[in-house]
Amino acid sequence: MQCLIVLLCLTLAHAAQKDRHPFSPGPLSNFPARQTIDRVTVAARPFVREADLRAAFGKLNPNDYGVLPILVLIANDSDQTLSFDGLSVELLTPDRRRLEATPAADLRFLPGPPKPDMTPLPIPGRTSPRLSRRKSPLSAWEIEGRAFSARMLPSRESASGCFYFQTRFRGGSTLFLTGLRQAATGKELFYFELPLE
Repeated sequence: MQCLIVLLCLTLAHAAQKDRHPFSPGPLSNFPARQTIDRVTVAARPFVREADLRAAFGKLNPNDYGVLPILVLIANDSDQTLSFDGLSVELLTPDRRRLEATPAADLRFLPGPPKPDMTPLPIPGRTSPRLSRRKSPLSAWEIEGRAFSARMLPSRESASGCFYFQTRFRGGSTLFLTGLRQAATGKELFYFELPLE
């Protein structure tokens, strides 16, 4: 009986893993916005095209829920290991508003798109309407699975992932990254400023 339960669990886990397709950010040349400082290159690309969104998130389109994912690739060609413990990422919109990145784990708690007002009719014998406990579409595994999660970056390596902003994409926005440090010395690199078109 226990073998049957273990076999069933493994089959379900394998089926769940089959749905999770691997995602590759591609080479640096695919990123229109990039900047190099002290042999560290940071590149960014907002996910607004349908093909990019489908490759990364499948059927889920975070833009439909007011969330803009921006893919960031950091390539460390220096001789030092980088630390991301103090990393701060902000988006400056064309109207000069500064938006901080929203942690991927918090996106599931955002309100969904507005729904039409459908007040239920009173039913005899029922004291209050039933509340729907539907799961948020932003709690899909792709949201946290595609998020930037690296804490350190060894020499000659690269790391990538998405940062999420509660806004729509507008050309002329600028992405700022600060707080990249050399792990051994604690020396902070100059900030990165990436214009997004």
